[in-house]
Amino acid sequence: MTLNSTGALSIFGVKLIGATPENGRRLLLTMAFVVVVLLAGRVLKWSVWRLNRGIKDRRPAFWSRQAVNIGIAVLLVLGVLSIWFDDPTRLTTALGLVTAGLAFALQRVVTAIAGYVIILRGDTFNLGDRIVMSGVRGDVIALSFMQTTILEMGEPASVTSASSPSSSTWIHSRQYTGRIVTVSNAKVFDEPVYNYTRDFPYLWEEMLIPIRYGSDLEIAEKILLAAAVKHTGPIVQLGANEAAELQRRYQLPTAGVEPRVYIRLTTSWLEITVRFLTRTHGVRELKSAISRDILKEFEAAGIRIATNTYEIIGSPVIRMDGQDGHSYGHRTPMPPAD
Repeated sequence: MTLNSTGALSIFGVKLIGATPENGRRLLLTMAFVVVVLLAGRVLKWSVWRLNRGIKDRRPAFWSRQAVNIGIAVLLVLGVLSIWFDDPTRLTTALGLVTAGLAFALQRVVTAIAGYVIILRGDTFNLGDRIVMSGVRGDVIALSFMQTTILEMGEPASVTSASSPSSSTWIHSRQYTGRIVTVSNAKVFDEPVYNYTRDFPYLWEEMLIPIRYGSDLEIAEKILLAAAVKHTGPIVQLGANEAAELQRRYQLPTAGVEPRVYIRLTTSWLEITVRFLTRTHGVRELKSAISRDILKEFEAAGIRIATNTYEIIGSPVIRMDGQDGHSYGHRTPMPPAD
């Protein structure tokens, strides 16, 4: 291994392309620069953590970390380019080759990074928001250049079967399953992202209860409305201001936040639906409390919930052959229908 007159490194007389003392110094300088920048990034992240440690709202810490990550990435790119490409002509050529190579070999990676930019720039969602992204429902707990990390939650069986028939979640409510799911940021270009909390941290929920025809409809309606008002009163007061701001910002029609009861006729029973406002979190507890009050008041008022029933109007004749060769027939008498 020797150095020729031009300073190039050669082995057994074979010249190694690019192996020069200058490139070696640049390589060492690049390694030292990367190490220093990464250490500085760790110190900055630790400082951000210390400053936001006592704050309950995690969003300032989240956005501070994102700013540190972006700053480190930009500094690394500019520093490495400055070390290796001091000639503008060489830099332009190198950038063209690198861009072409990345566009071909790292399409999904580039798309994921672009999705990261869209998420931040478009305010698609934030840390702690409850979203549905690529069929995954849950709360955002982390966001990186490539992936979004979601703490998964379940959904009612009817919603799950309609939106994702192959879903394997076993929690039939909006509560955590315990699974942490990572989704590529590139999915923002392929599928819609549903945000439960960004501009309006409330949901309109409905509870459908079938009752028998002949029941006291007026009393049943009052029971449902009273139960909804009892448990959603504070929520309605807070949600009214949010709904007004949402209406003003997006020029939406008036959306009532007070509980309401709707009635629908069917061939089997009378459907009574109570519609009410709820927070994004705690839906299951709220519906459970409302259901307990409704059942208690229905029992006191003598109102029965309707179910699928079948009326048998006859039975087949049962024939038995006796030892004497005679046949005996018997039909089971049926009780009168209600």
